[in-house]
Amino acid sequence: MDLEEQGHRFRCRGRDRDAKFTAAFDAVFTASGVDVVKTPPRTPRANAYAERWVRTVRAERLDWTPVWNERQLHRLLTEYLRHYNTVRPHRSLDLQPPRPTRLTLVEPSIVEAPVQRVDVLGGLIHEYRHAA
Repeated sequence: MDLEEQGHRFRCRGRDRDAKFTAAFDAVFTASGVDVVKTPPRTPRANAYAERWVRTVRAERLDWTPVWNERQLHRLLTEYLRHYNTVRPHRSLDLQPPRPTRLTLVEPSIVEAPVQRVDVLGGLIHEYRHAA
């Protein structure tokens, strides 16, 4: 993927104030029409949410799967995002997902219905539902 070809997909690029990012680094993005946004000075937690998500997706998915090409990576991340936002429990949300899927009420007479296991991400994660 070339930045010249894909630069139109991005509006801004956030980065911290590390000395390894020089003015030439910022100029490459600016020339492609991407605004470079620096984190505020002396705010080490400003990027904490993004870093936490990256750590989570690496630990739960990418560290367990060899990625061979960009298409496969895109498919893996898309499927993981669906799982992360609709099924995976989050501690900060009282063990609820950010956008939960619509729950169906189970009548007492069909509580004995078998449970169906759905493999997600090639069987790395399992989701459980009542079988219809």
